[in-house]
Amino acid sequence: MTQSFSRRGFLTRSALIGCSLAASPLLTPVTFAAAPWDTRLVVIVLRGGMDGIGVVQPYGDPDYAGLRKHLNGGPAHGGLDLDGFFALHPAMKRLLPIWRRGELGFVHAVSTPYRDKRSHFDGQDLLEAGTETLTGARAGWLNRMLQEIPGTNARTAFALGNGDMKILNGAAPVSNWSPDANLVMSAQAERLAHLVMEDDPLFQVALEEALSLSRSDDPELQLTDNLLEDGDADMQMSIPARARGEAHVNIAEFAASQLKQDARVASFSINGWDTHNRQKPVLAKALGQLTETILTLEKGLGPKVWSKTAIVAMTEFGRTVRENGTAGTDHGTGGAMVLAGGAVRGGRVHGRWPGLSEADLYARRDLMPTADLRAQTAWILAGLTGLDRHVLETVVFPGMQMESDPALLR
Repeated sequence: MTQSFSRRGFLTRSALIGCSLAASPLLTPVTFAAAPWDTRLVVIVLRGGMDGIGVVQPYGDPDYAGLRKHLNGGPAHGGLDLDGFFALHPAMKRLLPIWRRGELGFVHAVSTPYRDKRSHFDGQDLLEAGTETLTGARAGWLNRMLQEIPGTNARTAFALGNGDMKILNGAAPVSNWSPDANLVMSAQAERLAHLVMEDDPLFQVALEEALSLSRSDDPELQLTDNLLEDGDADMQMSIPARARGEAHVNIAEFAASQLKQDARVASFSINGWDTHNRQKPVLAKALGQLTETILTLEKGLGPKVWSKTAIVAMTEFGRTVRENGTAGTDHGTGGAMVLAGGAVRGGRVHGRWPGLSEADLYARRDLMPTADLRAQTAWILAGLTGLDRHVLETVVFPGMQMESDPALLR
């Protein structure tokens, strides 16, 4: 007997064959990209406004101690001395060997053009758009970069995680992956899905992407069917249980596995940087996750690929230089970037330090930005991909001036 299928009928019966589309890679995002260059770029968005002064502590500034009486850092308060002026937050202690090898660095006193309103949503949107304002900003700067390089495809760049990575939105093809969204299908179920989707090109493309990501060459990412107690195992399609371990570690492991192959760009976010209250434990936890992420990437990439990788962690704005009344800090302006990887020129804190006297502060409350975060990023892109300066200033980051090379790469 011939049986006809429709996509609607297939989806309404999905519960009977164990398919949870809500958790499927067809519907949840993580972003990567492959390209005709050999270096690797990982962009991590630190959502919430990381306190750059709390991470890279300017204990050598004469005004620092008076502004951070309870959140004081530096060697006398557990900070890890970097250069006699700056100290590293102790939660990042495990990264000191990378710092000593010159593969971890920071850029202090940077910001996007965003000023004064201090909204997380607008700040993050502007960070990912890479534009002067949000007016007309649709594509993300990473996607605009990919559009300027011939030969990129969906495997060139990956957007990872459950959140929307606006930084990779745009016309250039990008792959998405989530650590809790691995689609597992038997051969019979796969054939059924192809039959159902054969008249719908968009669904066919989504299905192929999901299946491709599920057929990883990494044995740790290969999953077996979860058979139903009742039903035909030949028709089995299932979503396995939540992956073991922390999400940020799972994302870093997957990113490394793809970057060792065709992918050249990966982007994802780490939340938890909003430290209005009780900053000490909140910031320590977030920095612990960032540290684990960097170390996981280093291990997963291996020495050869790590040597040509640049990890760039950025946040939408910094925080106030003064503590507030709840042992925290409020939304500010100037912040810091974290750089890691064998391709970066680490072992130093880059940037021009503006000072912390009241006259030197932005609006008498924030760290004064002395460099455009977009310009620092543009120089990294130029070094990794060879993109022309004019393209970076007019297309990737329209309206931005790169000025002199800060020498962030080896």
